[in-house]
Amino acid sequence: MSSFAKALSPAVREIRILCCQTGSASAGARQFITSHYPTLKQHNPDLPILIRQAKGTPARVFARFDKGLEKHVEVEGLSSSDVASRISQLLGSS
Repeated sequence: MSSFAKALSPAVREIRILCCQTGSASAGARQFITSHYPTLKQHNPDLPILIRQAKGTPARVFARFDKGLEKHVEVEGLSSSDVASRISQLLGSS
């Protein structure tokens, strides 16, 4: 959780988290949302963090950076800590 206890780079313009609201493969993504979203939002109040849940949607996280650059990582079937690690890598790759 400490990796999200600070403001992110201003190059990060938006974060989108997609997952299934009931699927077991999205459990880590859902747990990440419940445990890390409040801290992430507290330290980045103006950053849009969108959470989209739909049945059958594979768990993925998208980040949009300056100049329209967009990257994503697959987090399907990962634990909450693995999801946090992958998101940290994604956000550090601007």
